[in-house]
Amino acid sequence: MISALKILFSIVFVWMCYVVISTSLAHNLFKEWDYLGSIAWMRATLWDFYANILVIYVWICYKEKNWVWKIVWLILLVTLGSLASCVYVLIQLFRLRDNEGLKEFFGRQNG
Repeated sequence: MISALKILFSIVFVWMCYVVISTSLAHNLFKEWDYLGSIAWMRATLWDFYANILVIYVWICYKEKNWVWKIVWLILLVTLGSLASCVYVLIQLFRLRDNEGLKEFFGRQNG
């Protein structure tokens, strides 16, 4: 199961890097912001994004004991979104020992 999660989150990370880079090269977000902000679904998507960031960040706050890391991960989540989420999950997955599973992945605190 852990190996499958490593593969899954690695694929999602690579895919999101491709999507973000290719979109950034084709369209400047700052030039298009006024138009995008006027679309109701874009605003709903942003609210949805930040709600998900909150859910992930609560888990990170539980996992991380060091306040510096908590703040660093908050900044990364807000600025990089799913890229940062995938990196955090992959770090947690690769920290697991061979005999550890999902219980340790979700529940064990770092530090």
